[in-house]
Amino acid sequence: MTHGEQIFVDSNLSEEAAKTQNPLSVCPEEILNNQVIVPVRYWSFDNQLHQGQLVIHKSLVEDILKVFEAIEKEKFPIASVIPATDPRFEWDDDVLMDQNNTSCFNYRTIAGTTTLSYHALGCAIDINPRLNPYISKKGIVSPQSATYNPDLPGTITEGSFLVSLFDSLGWEWGGRWQDRKDWQHFQKAI
Repeated sequence: MTHGEQIFVDSNLSEEAAKTQNPLSVCPEEILNNQVIVPVRYWSFDNQLHQGQLVIHKSLVEDILKVFEAIEKEKFPIASVIPATDPRFEWDDDVLMDQNNTSCFNYRTIAGTTTLSYHALGCAIDINPRLNPYISKKGIVSPQSATYNPDLPGTITEGSFLVSLFDSLGWEWGGRWQDRKDWQHFQKAI
């Protein structure tokens, strides 16, 4: 960062606020206690430097800091990085996606199942969901307002620096799944 460069703060939640329980899906304390809040910087679509926050499993902090260091260096645009607990989202994955918000921890199941998502453990991140949608095997697109266009800035593609970096850190990309595509999604087993 150069001297005097302005940073726009998109999220400045306290740790308590960032780890607030979802009353509709209460997270076990042993999972919640493994989550930490991490400030990250990124260039947004306004071509300005922004700071947001991720809530992520404590064992993945080093990985996510490397990823966001590269995102900032490459000026890969990110719409916003705000925890799911923020009052603008209130844990609602559909709202998070529709607002094109990048986030990690969200105690929830995989859509349409009773299986916990990697997000429920803080071991996944969704990046720019409206540009990198989830497309089910039946062709249903989430969020509904999304279109996957690899030529648009902020879109994740095979061979991009972002996929290569996540690969090198041992993360799995949903854009490679055969039965569905989750272009926004990276996860890592711990």
